[in-house]
Amino acid sequence: MLFLAVVFFVVGKAAVIRNGAQTAADAAVLAAAQDARDQLREGWLGVIDDPLQWQSFVDGDAYIDTLLACRSATDFAVSNGAEVDECSPIELGFRVTVHSTKKVGDSIVPGAEDQQGRATAVAVIEPRCSFDPPAPTQEPEPTRDPDPTPVPNPTSTPSAEPDEEPEPITGLVCDGEGVSIDPEDPVLPAVSDLFRIRLTGDDE
Repeated sequence: MLFLAVVFFVVGKAAVIRNGAQTAADAAVLAAAQDARDQLREGWLGVIDDPLQWQSFVDGDAYIDTLLACRSATDFAVSNGAEVDECSPIELGFRVTVHSTKKVGDSIVPGAEDQQGRATAVAVIEPRCSFDPPAPTQEPEPTRDPDPTPVPNPTSTPSAEPDEEPEPITGLVCDGEGVSIDPEDPVLPAVSDLFRIRLTGDDE
């Protein structure tokens, strides 16, 4: 009976370590995806005045620094008692595998003392917006030379033409609501309104 009790204890401890590894993997992959999501928004802000460059950011497939994102995964894994074995980008997301730094420890069960928890998690970044880009500006057709303009009276004061205010940038729709961007004071929606992050299984 004592032996069985010890076996159950070891099995239970191993299960706890495995669960801890899965928690660490989930936290690590979410950290990588969140870092990548923040990079997408920052990059988008860099071209905010040129809506013809928005599409790759709207779709979530603009360039991001995956090493930087995986560094966040490593930090979160360590804070959850694990180390990252692999952090790799996938289509619109990341896959992270970790192992726990804790072991089962001394045990009468052969081979159990060196067991470590190992787990993999996958997170995806889902765009929440769509964008209908504006039509490219067409160059005006050349016109014939106008008649010579009379020389103005040097004593007359030319009338100042008012500056045209730039029109707001439209066409961005997030969760069914249109978003208008003021080109003079451009502000994007919050990053969580632009992209959703969720954990997913490898079989999805």
